[in-house]
Amino acid sequence: MRRLLLTALFFEVGAALIVVPWSAFWDRNYFAQALPSVHAFITSNFVRGAVSGLGLLNIIAGVRELVSMLMARHTVPPRPTSPVPFVPED
Repeated sequence: MRRLLLTALFFEVGAALIVVPWSAFWDRNYFAQALPSVHAFITSNFVRGAVSGLGLLNIIAGVRELVSMLMARHTVPPRPTSPVPFVPED
């Protein structure tokens, strides 16, 4: 259950990091309005692309976690060994 929540978190954060830098919310934030140099930096297409790239990495991590979780379900557990060791007769 914990791994499923972690996977959902990866997908949600990744989607937010991909979409938010290109929205109007990104342009109108407190730090951008308080400091003009910060506004020029964060509204650069390179910075927006870097943040979106981090979002893409989060989604890739979520996909890998989901695949590993699904693959772990299909593995066969090892057979238990007998509690009494085999002793050959003489």
